[in-house]
Amino acid sequence: MAGDRRKFLKDLATASAGFLFFAGKDAPRNDNLFFDISLAEWSLHRKLFNNEITNLDFPITARDKFDIHAVEYVSTFFKNTKIHYLADLRDRTVNEGIDNVLIMVDGEGNLGATDSKERNQAVENHFKWIETAKYLGCQTIRVNARGEGSKEEVASAAVDGLASLSERAAADGINVVVENHGGYSSNGQWMANVIKQVDMPNCGTLPDFGNFNINENESYDRYKGIKELMPYAKGVSAKTYDFDENGNETSMDFYRIMKIVKQASYRGYVGIEYEGSNLSEEEGIMATKRLLEKVGKKLS
Repeated sequence: MAGDRRKFLKDLATASAGFLFFAGKDAPRNDNLFFDISLAEWSLHRKLFNNEITNLDFPITARDKFDIHAVEYVSTFFKNTKIHYLADLRDRTVNEGIDNVLIMVDGEGNLGATDSKERNQAVENHFKWIETAKYLGCQTIRVNARGEGSKEEVASAAVDGLASLSERAAADGINVVVENHGGYSSNGQWMANVIKQVDMPNCGTLPDFGNFNINENESYDRYKGIKELMPYAKGVSAKTYDFDENGNETSMDFYRIMKIVKQASYRGYVGIEYEGSNLSEEEGIMATKRLLEKVGKKLS
């Protein structure tokens, strides 16, 4: 494993020689909004799983079909992290004026695992995604803070795991953010306290407008949770499921949520993440975009 990682780093260094990274931090802002809009790859997960499009197609699809020039990847859809594949993906974005924002990383182990060996392995498993994010010019990787045990035990483990990973990521100028993504992480107060204890400038949150179900029998107040997570936000995920005849999301008050986002002095990317089934993925993405623009203009 160590030999493969050293080869990966050597390949990155060679391929990056003389290249100015497109860091994605100076993208033009829509003058009518207080935030920028990006597209989360999960919005197209059905097409990706059905092989109708690939991860390499995703950035151009975002731009050409939805007029969105910033993208958020999901690690699941990467064919691999070999240099030729990443170089192809980078060329399709840098050369086309598309901003690579973040990579949502799943399936690499539990950073809140109470077993130290398991937790340390999970931390190491994420290293390749830090390197991949840097190479692509992303600002951030999104991780999970899951673990088995009591709230206190998992919190302590998550603080340790996130601090270790964030220290490694800081060396490459990459942020590490945690999404409310089930379990204890969907408790806004718990998650905010974990990030507060990590106390590192590159470690924060990715508040998701959905995902406040702690388990099958317990959910957390959506608006309270977003308000608690926003002070640490380095990204925002605008989850949507369905819309009424006026284009409003039927399960949540988007105006109320985006007001919380603005009051937290957040001015970064808000990523569209449509997860509904009544509309096609394309229709759901556009409905979410229209709603964000409508609400954003009222608040800007």
